[in-house]
Amino acid sequence: MTNTLIRPLRESDISKADHVFRLAFGTFIGLQDPLTFFGDADYIRTRFMANPSGSFAAEANGELVGSNFVANWGSVGIFGPLTIRPDLWDKGIAKQLLKSTMDYFEKLGTKHIGLFTWAQSPKHLGLYQRFGFWPRFLTAIMAKHLEGDGTIFADQTIMPDEEKTSLQWSRYSEVIAEDRRGCLNGCRNLTTAIYDGLDVQHEINAVNTQNLGDTVLLWNDESRRRLVGLALCHCGAGTEAGSGACYIKFGAVLPGINAAIYFDRLVHACETFAKAEGVSRLVAGVNTGRHEAYRKMISLGFRNEIQGVVMDRPNEPAYNKPEIYLIDDWR
Repeated sequence: MTNTLIRPLRESDISKADHVFRLAFGTFIGLQDPLTFFGDADYIRTRFMANPSGSFAAEANGELVGSNFVANWGSVGIFGPLTIRPDLWDKGIAKQLLKSTMDYFEKLGTKHIGLFTWAQSPKHLGLYQRFGFWPRFLTAIMAKHLEGDGTIFADQTIMPDEEKTSLQWSRYSEVIAEDRRGCLNGCRNLTTAIYDGLDVQHEINAVNTQNLGDTVLLWNDESRRRLVGLALCHCGAGTEAGSGACYIKFGAVLPGINAAIYFDRLVHACETFAKAEGVSRLVAGVNTGRHEAYRKMISLGFRNEIQGVVMDRPNEPAYNKPEIYLIDDWR
């Protein structure tokens, strides 16, 4: 095992951490120029700024050689990208980073922890299994080219006409300052109805404060008193989307009999938002354990681009259940 120091990542480390991230992934997938991996999208600065205390650096001989990032979603925690400089692979550094990461989750009291990794890599699966993670369902990273008005709806017959027409959407950035706490509470109430304690307020604030895009809010009345859906959207270069794209990092609707219709409307709202932002591609990830959501995305014109596997600790589905209409991919 290489003698490595695991320490908090500093803002001054971001450029080097980004270099290692691109080099590691680009090397693993065999790019001729590994540093072109992920183009002008950004996973490192955005995640550090969202949660500095959950950002970790691996240092060897005074040089940064790896990093990992934690996202705190209340009772749910995810981490990544965990990357190590390729010339130091198989030296035990990833295990050291993971130890610090798991210690952090223990301090938070996180109920369910998950990650996205390469389904075809025994090395990756074996590493995470040592820390109590087990592979479950595949997650599909899906995309749709936006053209026309993007209007595709399905299964509308289950909702009364008056409820269909009452659905409205807005942007979180439009919420006035004194109303934002109440809006965030509404978001938390929606997500905890899906999985107890699930809370993406940190992500909503990160999108807003870093100007990464916006959060689409779906309401079931014109007075915007009842929130039934939300979607955190990154748009363009310097975000997790990259040029020409809008990436739904997290999207969910209130569970229940009307969930399918809410989901249709939420995705359509994201398409409308994306086109207003001047991008032509909408990207979203769906775990195939959420069977109805996965089928719905296909019916709405999305197609698979990348597949990976999620690993869970404990070995339970959390909110990856057939009836849950939710978008995320844990990358």
